[in-house]
Amino acid sequence: MGCRPAGITTVLTMSTIITGVSSSMPQVSYVKAVDIYLWTSFLFVFLSVIEYAAVNYCTTLEEMRKMKRGKIPSTFNASQAMAFDGCFHDNDVELTPFARSSPPSLTSDPLGARTPDGPDARPREGTRLRRQRSVRENVDLFVSNSYVIDSYSRLAFPLSYLLFNTIYWSLYA
Repeated sequence: MGCRPAGITTVLTMSTIITGVSSSMPQVSYVKAVDIYLWTSFLFVFLSVIEYAAVNYCTTLEEMRKMKRGKIPSTFNASQAMAFDGCFHDNDVELTPFARSSPPSLTSDPLGARTPDGPDARPREGTRLRRQRSVRENVDLFVSNSYVIDSYSRLAFPLSYLLFNTIYWSLYA
């Protein structure tokens, strides 16, 4: 059992709390302050579970791609992949290091070598200086950088919840 099933349990607990509070309060036609607080809290918990699922899926997809390309040793197995998550803590798992692939250079011009006039030729009128990424390239970039999404989420979720609480309690205190 990993560390995120608690997220699902928290979603179910929040549902139970919302139902209990709603049934114990008098029925009114307007939204109560407690409803705003509970539903916003529920939204934060639900979004964190969705974020975890998306990052976990992307990380697993990237590890499978690396395995297919031969960048992960053949001794790599599923229990070792779980250890990357930070939730699986077993002293018997020994991770074998593998070479990290370097990201492509941002300063190189991928289209420059293909132009008939050479890489130093000026673009003609009406041509773009940079090629836009295709949807497939954007998805691949998202999948290969899922750790960035996780890192930003670790900062964005608590800060936005703190901001919500500050605004909420300043209005309803």
